[in-house]
Amino acid sequence: MQHYWINGFEIAVKVEHDRSVVLKANREGLLSLARVFEQLAADTTRGAHIHLDRFNALNDDSAELIVERIPTPPLNETHTLVK
Repeated sequence: MQHYWINGFEIAVKVEHDRSVVLKANREGLLSLARVFEQLAADTTRGAHIHLDRFNALNDDSAELIVERIPTPPLNETHTLVK
């Protein structure tokens, strides 16, 4: 999966002492993540996932973030879309 980052993006991930995860990003970073998540959502490959770390998009002091797509059944009458 090819990722396209918007020039000037900044993204950082931090794990707090209470185990909460804080994801911080500027406008370009949020738009870039939206693109990446959209690509991941469209990927039907079993186990589709992305690794984000200091070597791939995140600031140097960031924690690694792995996002994996959970397979879902196709939409039918029992599913509704929420806006």
